[in-house]
Amino acid sequence: MSMLRISESRFSVPIGLKREMRQQMRISSLALASLLLIAGAASVLAAGSEADFKAAYAAAEAADNEAGQLRDQWTTTAAALAAAKQAAGAGDFDQAIALSKQAEALARASIFQAQREKEAWKNSEIH
Repeated sequence: MSMLRISESRFSVPIGLKREMRQQMRISSLALASLLLIAGAASVLAAGSEADFKAAYAAAEAADNEAGQLRDQWTTTAAALAAAKQAAGAGDFDQAIALSKQAEALARASIFQAQREKEAWKNSEIH
């Protein structure tokens, strides 16, 4: 049996290829840095503004008023609206928007409950 020798020169990279690899690494690094910069800028732009809060709060208030017309307002909705207004007053518009959206979801759930209960009594059995 003959032994197969592998010389180190077989695994060495030619100088021209090394330059090409370095160039590719620079391009990759530049692309990654650009991507991170764009992602950072997008997160700054995604921060909530006072106008975004006002729109979210108005939508929540409208849904709560609709629930009130159905005589099914939840106290948790009122608490979320109050907390949203307080957060906005403190300048934390991201939190204020999140609380406004939560209040709107609660109001919509109370509307759904009122509408469901309006029809549910018809399906109940009287014994």
